[in-house]
Amino acid sequence: MITSLISNLTFLIEPILLLVGYVSNNNSFPKPLSQEEESHYLILYEQGDENAKNILIERNLRLVAHIVKKYNNTGRETDDLISIGTIGLIKAINTFDRNKKVRLATYAARCIDNPIITFRNEFAIAQK
Repeated sequence: MITSLISNLTFLIEPILLLVGYVSNNNSFPKPLSQEEESHYLILYEQGDENAKNILIERNLRLVAHIVKKYNNTGRETDDLISIGTIGLIKAINTFDRNKKVRLATYAARCIDNPIITFRNEFAIAQK
């Protein structure tokens, strides 16, 4: 049980550290997937391969960081924006339809962007 907990925590913390590094201009992300690689991993994920899903998440974290960087101007809410953006990325991968002839990054950008905008608006209202 403890091993499983540590494994899950590592899985959750590693992407956040990568994102924080990128947002702070360290640019420590793995290269994005090529169109062929993306298609390959999407097919594997559709067939139930959870490792393929993890690869899709890890290799698209740069997109989350890019979007977070666009909205982050206080530094206080960076962790929140990264978490919200990562959840949006995971939802995008879970609901993506590769038959629609659009790249995952194009679809995921909206799935990442929208909840961040909502959070920022709610955060601004709460601060008033």
